[in-house]
Parts: sequence; structure tokens; C-alpha cells
Amino acid sequence: MIMAICSFYQYYRRAPGTDYNMNPIKKRVVLHFPGFEPLDAAAHRARYERSARQSAAAWDFTASVDEMKNFGRAPYFDVTATAAGWHTQSRIHIVDHNDLVATLNGRPFFTRLIQGYLAAAKVAASGGMTGYFRHAWRFGLFFIFPFLLMLAGLILSLSIAFAPILFGLPAWSHIGSIALAIAFFVYVFLPQAEKLHTLHLFSDWEMAVAMAGLNGIGAEQWLEASAVSVRQALDEPDVEEFVISSHSMGSSVAAHVVGLLLEREPDLLQSKRVVFTTLGSAILQCALMRPAKVLRSRVGLIARCKDIFWLDVHCLTDAIHFYKAKVAAVCGHEDVRQASILFVRFKQMLSEKHYRKIKRDFLRVHRQYVLGPDLRAFFDFTLMTAGPLPAADFAEFSVKRLPELSFNSGEAAQALSVGR
Repeated sequence: MIMAICSFYQYYRRAPGTDYNMNPIKKRVVLHFPGFEPLDAAAHRARYERSARQSAAAWDFTASVDEMKNFGRAPYFDVTATAAGWHTQSRIHIVDHNDLVATLNGRPFFTRLIQGYLAAAKVAASGGMTGYFRHAWRFGLFFIFPFLLMLAGLILSLSIAFAPILFGLPAWSHIGSIALAIAFFVYVFLPQAEKLHTLHLFSDWEMAVAMAGLNGIGAEQWLEASAVSVRQALDEPDVEEFVISSHSMGSSVAAHVVGLLLEREPDLLQSKRVVFTTLGSAILQCALMRPAKVLRSRVGLIARCKDIFWLDVHCLTDAIHFYKAKVAAVCGHEDVRQASILFVRFKQMLSEKHYRKIKRDFLRVHRQYVLGPDLRAFFDFTLMTAGPLPAADFAEFSVKRLPELSFNSGEAAQALSVGR
């Protein structure tokens, strides 16, 4: 009996790309940690449903998405995906932090402005900015962009207000110049700045500082509550695969929650097939700050866990992540197995017209990891989280090795067209 169990375990722990026969995944649980967006779990479910329709059309299968159900901090919806030879049931938990986002974004303008600049100062003082430019210079530009933009707007407005002094006009003319400066800032500059989500990015950096130091905005308490729900979801019976997926800022949240659980129960994931997937990961956004000792430690726990396969998905045209960076090594864990990096190109999964429309919007490009495709491609978020293939196998797909969804009904079938 013991030998049989060991054999079963080794069968499922083989490296991705190994040539072996496998039945399609029948039951999966996904714990998804979204990025820093003003969307609650219901909105993420609606987005997933839209993306699933696109993926199903591209890959010629059917997908039905059920209604959202409560589950503490990790409400879920079930997805049923079906095609000839396979039928996969996936339970998608959304561990969103929209309540934190709403709190940060719901404050008065000047509070957000001041707190945002204070957060930027903390990032710079704690070594974060230096680390950004060292490991991903484009991310460094992303960091300074909203603060420089807002500063430019303030300087322009002040220049208008004090123009009478520059031109030697009488003091009473300040009444008109100040009114004009306020009108320019409120009705011209701010609407344009908000198209680039400038104040939202101010809040994003407040969140990053809180996740790094585990202080402010109730970050530690929120993580504790999320860990309770995630721990319960991991007890779901008869699950063939657990996928812990995360996008952008959500990757730092996921690393905290999973690392917290491993601190308390080192053998929690034993004999489970677990894939930790980070999409456009911003773990280093928080981890490069000196106060982020707990986060860096938890990254090490995840990297050292033999029951976790870590897949880090990068895209060259996405400026809002740490392209090619080995996250565990940068966090001080050079001696552990590093995450497998999958390099994707969004232009290969979208129509030419669609890609041309979004390619200059850096925030929209950054969201594409979790959005639906127009074309079949070797990376597809819906296919990874609701399709029949083990999520770890996506580490081996490429332009020349697309996922293969053909299975022989009733028999152990060839799941991949790789490793030959």
C-alpha cells in the first residue's frame, strides 16, 4: 500500500514536459489573487466569464460559469469546461483585496495626494526605488511616473496662479489667476491624469508599503482573515490539482498568505499537486523594500516547498513587472530551486487590430494576463485554470508546442505534444 502511494505521488511530481500518459484533469481548485484594481469578487467573476467565452471559442470547447457563492474571504464560482474526450470541473476562489482598494481610493483628494507622496518617500528611503532600477528599469519608471505627472500638474497650476507677479501685474489680478489655476487643475489636468489612473497608482504604492512592512491599512489583519479562508479551500476533497494564481500586486498578497500557512503547517501541502502561478508578478515591488523581511522569508518558504511547482509568467511588452528577474534569488534565496519562467507575447494571442488598440496603454497590457485570447496561443489563463491540462505543463509550451486538448475517452491518453 505504501509503495502504491509513493508511486502515485512520483507520477504526479514529474517535471513538466516529461513524456507520459495522463488522463485529463477532472477536478481542480483555483485560488486566485487579483491585482490592485477597483473590482470586487463579483466583478472578477464577470471578467472571468467573458474571458472564458473567448477562450472556449478559440479552442473549440464549451465553458459554463456558475454564480458566485460565499466562502469567507475567498468566495467562489464553479466552472465546467467540456469537449470531446474530457470534462473538467474547476472551483475558482477569488481572494480579492477590493475592500482595501476601496478604503484607499475613497478618501478626500488631498489626503490621497499627501499619503501617496509619503508612500513614495518611504519606497525611496527603504531602498525600493534603487532596487527597481537595478532589476527592472521600466518598473522604476512606472514607480516615478504618477508622482512626476502630478508634480508637473501642480507646478503648472501654481505658475498660472502666480503669473501676475511674473508679468508685473497689480495684486488684484491674482483673484483671476488663482481662479484660473484652480479651474485648470480641476477641469483640465485632473481629468487627463485620471485617464492614466494617476491617483489610483498613488494608492497602489500605499498598498505596496503596507504589504512590505505589514503595517497600516489593516494589512496584517486582512492577511490573517484571508489565510483562514484559503486554508479551508485547501481541504476540498478529491481534488486532482490546486492552482494558486496571482496577478500583479496580488502576487505579494498570495506570497504572504501561502507563506503564512506554510509557517504554521510546513506539511500542509504534502501529497497535493499545487501550482503557484504568478502573472506579471509584482512581488519585488514590495520585497525590495528593507522592511519586507517577512515577505522575503515567505517567498523562501514557497520556493523551498517540494509540493509546490512555481510558474512565473513574464511578458516583454509589460512594463509593470520584473521581466527576467528570478524572484526567489533577488529575495535572498539563491540556493533554492528558482521559479520556472514562461515568456509570453500578448501579440501572439490577440488579433492584429486588437493588439494595436491596446499596446500603448501600459495598464491595459498589464491586465492581459488574466483576459481572454482572440487566437490559440501557448498561454491562456482560462485554459490553465479551467481546462483539462495540468497547470504546470504550461511551463513547457511555446509557439511550436501549443497545448493539445485531444484525449481518448476512457483511456489514459497523451495530454501533451511536448517532450518528444
